[in-house]
Amino acid sequence: MLEIGIKGKAESLVNEQNTAASMGSGNLEVFATPYMIALMEEASQRSVAPFLEEGQSTVGTKLSVSHDAATPLGMKVWAESLLTEIDGRRLVFEVRAFDECGPIGQGTHERFIIKKQRFLEKVEAKKV
Repeated sequence: MLEIGIKGKAESLVNEQNTAASMGSGNLEVFATPYMIALMEEASQRSVAPFLEEGQSTVGTKLSVSHDAATPLGMKVWAESLLTEIDGRRLVFEVRAFDECGPIGQGTHERFIIKKQRFLEKVEAKKV
């Protein structure tokens, strides 16, 4: 059952593929903000997935985060999520990111519970 307090975690290693220079979000060989955000979304999504009904998923709809410290190549990074609000199909998470030296980012993330089939049908209808 979905309940406030569910926690999640996702981790990665900073490499050439997830740097700001590679992503185009900057020109330095440091962990890219878009990848930090992706880790935050992954931690949130994974944390609630086991509690969803058959045929359901979640989609990210809103992020408000800061990227507060740079992380060099070769260092481990991870994001942690905490489900803080459930409002019908809307889920709100507190998200934080870290590297081996400490915090690197924080904020909030919102996701909505969707029915996969119906969602995909709406997406496909855009092609017409």
